[in-house]
Amino acid sequence: MDKYKSSRHEHVNAAYDANLDEPPHYEEASRAVRPSVVSAFGHDTLDRVPNIDFYRNAGSVSGQRAVRPSLQELHDVFQKGGRISVPDTVEDDSEESIETRSDDLESAVPIDDKKEAVKFGWIRGVLVRCMLNIWGVMLFIRLSWIFGQAGWGLGIVVIVLSCVVTTITCLSMSAICTNGVVRGGGAYYLISRSLGPEFGGSIGLIFAFANAVAVAMYVVGFAETVVDLLKEHSAIMVDPLNDIRIVGCITVVLLLGISVAGMEWEAKAQLVLLVILLVAIANVFVGTVIPATEEQKAKGIFKYNCERGPRVLNSKRSKMKNTLMLSVLSFFFKAKIFLENFTPDFRNGETFFSVFSIFFPAATGILAGANISGDLKDPQGAIPKGTLLAILITGLTYLGVAICVSACAVRDATGNITDLITPGVPCTGPAMAACELGYNFSSCAVEPCPFGLNNNNQMMTFVSGFGPLIIAGTFSATLSSALASLVSAPKVFQALCKDNIYKALHFFAKGYGKNDEPIRGYILTFIISVAFIVIGDLNTIAPIISNFFLASYALINFSCFHASYAKSPGWRPGYKYYNMWLSLLGALLCCVVMFIINWWAALLTYGIEFLLYIYVTVKKPDVNWGSSKQAVTFVSAVSNALSLSGVEDHVKNFRPQILAMTGSVRDRPALLDLANCFTKNFGLCLSCEIFVGPRSEALEEINASMEKNQLWLRKTKRKAFYTPVVCKDFRAGAESLLQVSGLGRMKPNTLLMGFKSNWRNSGTEMVQCYVGILHDAFDFEYGILILRMNHGLNMSHIVEAEEEMLKSAKEQQVLESDMMPNGGKSKGLFRKSRKPSQPVLMTRVSVCGPPPPQIAKMNEKLMEASVQFKNKQPKGTIDVWWMFDDGGLTLLLPYILTTRKKWKDCTLRIFIAGQPERSELDKEEMRSLLQKFRINCTDIIVIDDIHMPPSSER
Repeated sequence: MDKYKSSRHEHVNAAYDANLDEPPHYEEASRAVRPSVVSAFGHDTLDRVPNIDFYRNAGSVSGQRAVRPSLQELHDVFQKGGRISVPDTVEDDSEESIETRSDDLESAVPIDDKKEAVKFGWIRGVLVRCMLNIWGVMLFIRLSWIFGQAGWGLGIVVIVLSCVVTTITCLSMSAICTNGVVRGGGAYYLISRSLGPEFGGSIGLIFAFANAVAVAMYVVGFAETVVDLLKEHSAIMVDPLNDIRIVGCITVVLLLGISVAGMEWEAKAQLVLLVILLVAIANVFVGTVIPATEEQKAKGIFKYNCERGPRVLNSKRSKMKNTLMLSVLSFFFKAKIFLENFTPDFRNGETFFSVFSIFFPAATGILAGANISGDLKDPQGAIPKGTLLAILITGLTYLGVAICVSACAVRDATGNITDLITPGVPCTGPAMAACELGYNFSSCAVEPCPFGLNNNNQMMTFVSGFGPLIIAGTFSATLSSALASLVSAPKVFQALCKDNIYKALHFFAKGYGKNDEPIRGYILTFIISVAFIVIGDLNTIAPIISNFFLASYALINFSCFHASYAKSPGWRPGYKYYNMWLSLLGALLCCVVMFIINWWAALLTYGIEFLLYIYVTVKKPDVNWGSSKQAVTFVSAVSNALSLSGVEDHVKNFRPQILAMTGSVRDRPALLDLANCFTKNFGLCLSCEIFVGPRSEALEEINASMEKNQLWLRKTKRKAFYTPVVCKDFRAGAESLLQVSGLGRMKPNTLLMGFKSNWRNSGTEMVQCYVGILHDAFDFEYGILILRMNHGLNMSHIVEAEEEMLKSAKEQQVLESDMMPNGGKSKGLFRKSRKPSQPVLMTRVSVCGPPPPQIAKMNEKLMEASVQFKNKQPKGTIDVWWMFDDGGLTLLLPYILTTRKKWKDCTLRIFIAGQPERSELDKEEMRSLLQKFRINCTDIIVIDDIHMPPSSER
């Protein structure tokens, strides 16, 4: 047997040839002539060795896509004498596959090697980005205020609680990230692929919006610092509020320019800002040990130096030891400031949770790395490592800076260096520790003072060793966080729009450049951020986004719990340091904190999320991501089926479970609609089709019809299961269905068939088969329903004609496409015009034209008749001929019809057999029986001449 050669003219042996990085691609001409054979493990075989390219989604690659032979193709080798052609590649040049690549299935290598997109490692891509986003506006201009309001005791609780929430969320996020390849989209991608498009679509919009608002929060923090500087130099433009708006709008325009320039420029800017920020943080710690000046003391900053402290050190000791002990003793002497700042001092209506809501956005930068997951070299390893380390570093930094400042500064100070202790003048007020240090700030108890932890947002600048560095650090912290959010929001929104969950937003899915930059998303984020910058108040903006971020974190934690709870074999995260119950605790903690911070905002957040969830559920986007919701649904169904198998049948719980012999679901829709009238959503309905013939030939047709018929059932909203079977003859197939259909207690008990109206013209064998199926049903203890209609029962001829027309139309479309230059396709960046540049003979061939008007009108009437049970029934009666007691099924089924909305105008009319002299008595007995059955009927008619032979006169 001849061996094939690869496209590189090498011997095909994927198991041993190290030069082959990809599966071989074969030429179309060769595949059509002889078998596609490879050499593996020293043998020629049609099979393929494992390779990642076989697991790619059909829409994720363009051009040639590697495929492996199916089991059916391999099995057919024995039946066809070894003559089989198995294609190794499949052409995938559709416009859809070129324009939009699916990211649903796993991929170990980039799909398009021609695009050299910028990819980041875990330090630049995650650690740096997360630290810059967490070290945000709160670090320099709100942290001192938070510890002044809550005291350092509750202030530590605020930071620790925030870190607990973010750490639990990071553990859950790490587990989800390492359970498969992570694409772009950050939190949206994680939630949507875990819980499905309903949750992912709703939280994706909320999370993208929260990041857009976060841009406004950070820019307003930057603008506040700039305006404070303008105040010091008496350079106010209009007034403080409008100045914040002006500076904020100018800033966000500049940030937009950096973002649009591309991810590479944005990453370089982040590194520069990080260096500035680290120097500023170090400057704070250095400033706390530098002796305080008189001007700083007047502003309430006493630091660790001590002039009135006990002088217990002498010059005989070394200078280094002297300095160290002096610092320790000075710290304990100044411990009164530290102790005074321990207890909370909430003012202006602030509470612990209002302060927490203002600080919490400072901890929300943990998703900065995950939000650009599509731009990371190794998202699975980078996101857990970088994010956890960022939480640890930033959490310790917040605690260290806040505690140092709390030990150095009092809550209230006048800023007047003449407010010294005067003998005979009592020293009272909120800053009692300042009295012992020689300053009297008693006036702060009467009117607000401009300085102190509770009054001035620039206390970090006053505490530091060099004030301009803190201003530079503030600029760095705010601008870096704003830049990270400005990049994250469009990336998340673009991923959401690419999935086409909200079709109206698909406009924003388009990307530009080698990094697929979402320019349209940048502009939308810019507009949203400007709208919130106009508010101009940081304390107002921060609580708004706290709820949105907490809702996102709650769903990330719940996603991890849900995936673990489902126990799906596909849940195999590489990161093992997580716990499903800890994730559930994190989700509940996020929800509780949301309502404690602001109950009406939490209700509004979940209300918006619920409406978006309902919208996506109703729209039913055509995606299948293998979510944990599907796994839980399956587990729940199996569990309920097993529980039901232990329950004994009881007559009160009997409900008709229909096995309908419909053939293809489109052939006899009337049977299916009538069955649905009985089962609705409360019973089992199986639509069965029997394929007669050799199994090998029927399997391919069954696989095709399975998907087609299930899709038709979903689209037409008919609640039924399509069940095909292959047998050598029709009756044997029916017998198989009667025996094995169903699952446990959920198995059919009633057979529904159409009346064989052509029995006069059918052969004896067909009639015997039909009657034999009825006998088989009785043998297997089935009830039997036979539907007889004047017309519209069998629509198979119309369905076949429609399919033939559709097939012909496709063939004609292919023919026209082949007649166009290059097959009607375009290669390269720009599309070619559909109009050929040179004359081409175009021949339109009508293989199957429309039917004549008479036939079309007849078909229309048949179609109307076939769906009559799907429509509302006119007012009338349902005649029940209950001649013999069959256990009540003849009476129960019509009664069930009257309970349906479409049949509510119909009433029951009962016909019974009787004798002329007992007709009234029989009627009363039947009425009494129906009352006990709790079944109402309008009339009972006694047929008293049933024993008489039929007559043409009557």
